[in-house]
Amino acid sequence: MQTKTIHVEGMTCGHCEKAVKGALQELNGVDRVEVNLETGKVTITYEGEISESEMNEAIEEQGYDVVS
Repeated sequence: MQTKTIHVEGMTCGHCEKAVKGALQELNGVDRVEVNLETGKVTITYEGEISESEMNEAIEEQGYDVVS
């Protein structure tokens, strides 16, 4: 298992959290997604070959900004 933390701007409520979690959990190999609305951090636990760009794209497709 690998873990990646991504900083996301624009998440403010439970709906935001659910949208981001759902999008990331659709990626093949994602085991767990934790969202912290206060800090804007999304922690993804996964196995296999998932690129950071795939994760970022899944988040951005939900209307949120990934901060490098």
